[in-house]
Amino acid sequence: MRRREFITLLGSTAAAWPLLARAQQTERIRRIGVLTPLPVEHPDAKARHQAFLEALRQLGWSEGRNLRVEARWSAGDPAITRKHAGELVAIAPDVILAIGNAGVPAILQATRSVPVVFAVVSDPVGSGFVESLAEPGGNATGFMMFEYDLCAKWLELLKQIAPNVTRAAVLRDAALTAGIGQFAVIQSVARSVGVDVRAINLRGDPAEIESSVAAFSARGPNGGLILTASALSGVHRDVIISLAAKYKLPATYQERSYTAAGGLVSYGSNFLDQQRRAAGYVDRILRGEKPADLPVQAPTKYELVINLKTAKALGLEVPPTLLARADEVIE
Repeated sequence: MRRREFITLLGSTAAAWPLLARAQQTERIRRIGVLTPLPVEHPDAKARHQAFLEALRQLGWSEGRNLRVEARWSAGDPAITRKHAGELVAIAPDVILAIGNAGVPAILQATRSVPVVFAVVSDPVGSGFVESLAEPGGNATGFMMFEYDLCAKWLELLKQIAPNVTRAAVLRDAALTAGIGQFAVIQSVARSVGVDVRAINLRGDPAEIESSVAAFSARGPNGGLILTASALSGVHRDVIISLAAKYKLPATYQERSYTAAGGLVSYGSNFLDQQRRAAGYVDRILRGEKPADLPVQAPTKYELVINLKTAKALGLEVPPTLLARADEVIE
């Protein structure tokens, strides 16, 4: 290379350096806080978190380049949930993703200015998270896991798949407005399907859950279980599925992962899809939109999943009409 050409090339490269540096500086790193009610090692928690991150990547956000994600995992413990909510607000994120009914109030108590997107939440209006579904009105919006009338279908489904059931224990978190509401809806249709329902309050101790289920089972034959939606339901998922098998209790659940883990039947929205859709709202907020202008969305589809292996272990023959309606049959 001639000396003149080298000097010209060197000069043009040097001129490009400030432009490159300015381009790198203009892409500001945004910060997202994530509060999840499950333990960090829970396989469902990992899968849902990855679904959220992958959806963000598809929208142009990637960790280390223009995004930093601060995640906290509360394992269903109210004290830890409040602690993590305070930590996330303290880092001044651009937006917070809160999963489930337990985490949202803790976040909203800590901030009314940081934008919040929630997912896998029931009754956000009744719980006080938003003013209305169409016009949230504050700093929070997001995605409902179901509308309350779906809860009645859990009891109807239990009666269809196990016609001999005349008693059902409804496992719920009575500390949540949504836990009380779910039981109320189930109770409202119990007489019409000929089932007596009793509430079992979920708490953090697995031994206490087993004691309550064992006591219910001992009261007589023809019993069944309904596991309502809450953080504690997810934390104790495997314990409850094992108890249903141990005491030969047909049981219904609110989401596919419970049936995939050995539960008998589930009917509800897809939680992975909720996390993906939440990423869309996070993206819109990062690009300048406000939570108050983004309506709360209900699920567009509910999935019916049946585990035939579990049905066989319980001595149940699933009606062909129910199998024909199923979105997925696990054998």
